[in-house]
Amino acid sequence: MELSAFALGVVLGPSLDIKLAPPRADLTDVEPEVVALPLEPGRPESLRIRPGREVKRLPSLSGMRDPRQRGRILHALANHELQAAELYAWAILAYPEAPTAFRRDLLRILQEEQRHARMYISRLEACGQAFGDHPVTGYFWRKAEGLRGHPLRFVCAMALTFENANLDHTVDLEAAARDAGDLASAAVIRRVRADEVGHVAFGWRWLAAFKDPALTMWEAYVAQMQWPLRPALARGRGFNREDRLAAGLEPDFIRRLEQEASQLDHRTRRGQRGAEATAGR
Repeated sequence: MELSAFALGVVLGPSLDIKLAPPRADLTDVEPEVVALPLEPGRPESLRIRPGREVKRLPSLSGMRDPRQRGRILHALANHELQAAELYAWAILAYPEAPTAFRRDLLRILQEEQRHARMYISRLEACGQAFGDHPVTGYFWRKAEGLRGHPLRFVCAMALTFENANLDHTVDLEAAARDAGDLASAAVIRRVRADEVGHVAFGWRWLAAFKDPALTMWEAYVAQMQWPLRPALARGRGFNREDRLAAGLEPDFIRRLEQEASQLDHRTRRGQRGAEATAGR
């Protein structure tokens, strides 16, 4: 079986059995296929991507204490991982001329995203809910159109922005699950974070390989940011320096990332104060 055929099944497969099935051992990448790239994945009807206005806002992390609300959070996490698996498969199709080592890295991470989705689905079922019980959004998929062209765009968006931010989000999620007494979910989230370190390392390695040698790593990363993508999205509420260092990010890059996000936080707070002052007039 060709790698591109497997990737197409993950992207357009109509069932989770197809989308989350691991690749066959005899997978080859001899003749990468050029295909028309989809802008939306194939999904079972219950998991069809819906507009954001049709999806309820997620509960706060304190909701992990309530099994029903915890299920909604786990449902969203399973969908995030499913989207990630689909988009790594999409990247295999989008960049047929990329180096073989890069495409093999995409496959490796795709498999890990599949495993993450299966683990979250298992925890969701332990809460008495099923994957598909709640409407889902396509936050990551909405960014796919802007990732056509060079694989560096994909690396900077998925690995160095969204997966980078997950190094922070998973710390908060694990703590919330542990505080709620759900040690099984906490263990799953901890495993996901360990894999995310490798995903960010993948992004860092290929940013170095693909970038213009005249640019620093930070300059090359920022050059790939097209609104609404921006460096501030590459972090969560906290800032997990340890895992970023473990992923190989340079201290200066980490400092710039933290600084960028802090400036955004300052602008946001200033905007909130301005809105409050206006409302009080």
